[in-house]
Amino acid sequence: MKKLLALLVASAFVMPVMAADDAKPETKKACVTQKDAKTGKEKEVCKTIKIHKKHEGTAVPEKAKK
Repeated sequence: MKKLLALLVASAFVMPVMAADDAKPETKKACVTQKDAKTGKEKEVCKTIKIHKKHEGTAVPEKAKK
């Protein structure tokens, strides 16, 4: 009985982690060249950006005129 309870508790922690691995968002790297104010040297600053998917929607119906 204790082994069954331990198995259930362990699976409760493992299942959410497995589900989160499948839903990783797509990312891309965006880089910009910036000039340092003090030294005047140029450096490249990069950020990682998530790519969101655009969902198709339905048109909103117009209200009937009175």
